[in-house]
Amino acid sequence: MAHRIALIGGDGIGPEVTAEAVKVVRATGVAIDTTDFDLGGMRYLRDGEILSDDVLNQLRNFDAILLGAVGTPDVPPGIIERGLLLKMRFDLDLYVNQRPFAGTAPGHVTP
Repeated sequence: MAHRIALIGGDGIGPEVTAEAVKVVRATGVAIDTTDFDLGGMRYLRDGEILSDDVLNQLRNFDAILLGAVGTPDVPPGIIERGLLLKMRFDLDLYVNQRPFAGTAPGHVTP
């Protein structure tokens, strides 16, 4: 059974980094199904939306969230941090903010 991963590429280099991270995970042979979410500073500037309750509820159904870089210089400090990062952390009862990733899942080898 594949692990369900929510991808939040975010802004700047974030989408590129998360795309490469997905390639690395797949290269290990771990089965994953991914779903992209358009969240971050650019989304906030475009729509005024940071993280709706509907999207937050969708995120609850995933096994993990892979989060890229979020935020842009055009968004005032604190907006994305409180509205996206801290909201996810507290509302989803997350206690680990692991970066950078190092290691492999037990029984899996990297290429």
